[in-house]
Amino acid sequence: MATFKAIRIDKADKGTTAALTQFDDAELMDGDVTVRVEWSTLNYKDGLALTGKAPVVRRFPMIAGIDLAGTVEQSSHPDWKAGDKVVCNGWGMGETHLGAYAEKARVKGDWLVRLPDGISARDAMAIGTAGYTAMLSVLALEDHGVTPKSGPIVVTGAAGGVGSVATAVLSKLGYHVIASTGRQAEAAYLKGLGAAEVIDRSGLTVPVKPLAKERWAGGVDSVGSTTLANMLSMTKYGGAVAACGLAAGMDLPSSVAPFILRGVCLIGIDSVMCPIERRKRAWSRLASDLDKAKLADITHEIGLDEAISYGPKILAGEVRGRIVVKIV
Repeated sequence: MATFKAIRIDKADKGTTAALTQFDDAELMDGDVTVRVEWSTLNYKDGLALTGKAPVVRRFPMIAGIDLAGTVEQSSHPDWKAGDKVVCNGWGMGETHLGAYAEKARVKGDWLVRLPDGISARDAMAIGTAGYTAMLSVLALEDHGVTPKSGPIVVTGAAGGVGSVATAVLSKLGYHVIASTGRQAEAAYLKGLGAAEVIDRSGLTVPVKPLAKERWAGGVDSVGSTTLANMLSMTKYGGAVAACGLAAGMDLPSSVAPFILRGVCLIGIDSVMCPIERRKRAWSRLASDLDKAKLADITHEIGLDEAISYGPKILAGEVRGRIVVKIV
C-alpha cells in the first residue's frame, strides 16, 4: 500500500497529538482532483490545530494544514488536468477534510483556483489564507466605497500575517495606513511595508466608549474583542471595518452607537467558504497589488518537519509576517 509523508493529528486521552508520519493513500478522502502538494503555510488556525488549543479539528485522524499550492497529478474534474498549477484555501481542509501538511491531497476540483501568472506556488503560500483574507478585507472596504481620499485606514495585529499583507497592499494602493501592534520593536518593519504611522495596541484595549473621537475611515481587524469595539467607536461617519479574526476573543463589547449614529458598517470576512468567483478576484488582485519584494521581506521558510514546533509560536504572537512550509 502506497504511503506519503504527512503531519497527522489524532485524538488522545487529553486533547490531541500531532506527529510527522507516513499516511496511507487508502485513507485519503473523496475528491475528484489529486494534488502533489509542494508548499503550505502556517496560519493562526493551523497553530490551534497543531497544539490542540482549540477544537479546530473535527474528525480523526486528520492531516493538518488549511492551505496548499502544488501541481495536479490526477483529475476527473472537467476544469483540471495533470500538470495544472493550483492553490486551495479553506473549505474545511485541516478541520473536516484531510489537509495540506502532506505530500499528497485529494480535494474537490470546485475548491481550486488556478495560480495567477506571476505568482509561484511558494509565493501563493507566502500569501496563504492570511494574505488572501487580507485581500478579501481590502475588497470589502473598496466595495463599501472607502478610498484613499476617505481618510486613514487602521490595521490591527499589523505585524502578523493578515496585518502584514493588508499593510503592504493598502499602502501600495495609496491609503494612509495606521498600523497597530503590541510589538513596538516591529515599527521599522511595518514602516518598511508602507505604514505611515505605527501605534501601540494598548490604545485599542482600553474600556470601550459608545463613541470616541473619529480617527479613521475604516480598518482591517484580525484581533476582535475590545480592539474591534474600540476601532468601531473611532471610525468616521460612513466608514467601514472589515473583521476577519479573533486572536483576542470572540466577544464584541460594543454598542449600536457607531452603526446608528455614524452609519459605520461592520463587514464580516469569511475565507473558508468564500464563493469561488470572489476567491478568483482576490487572487487576481494579489497578483497585481502585492509588491513581491515586500512579500519576500515578510516571509520565512521552514520544512514540514519544523511545522509542529512553530504552532505554539504563532499562538504566542512570536511569528512575524508569513511562514511558508516546504513540503517536498
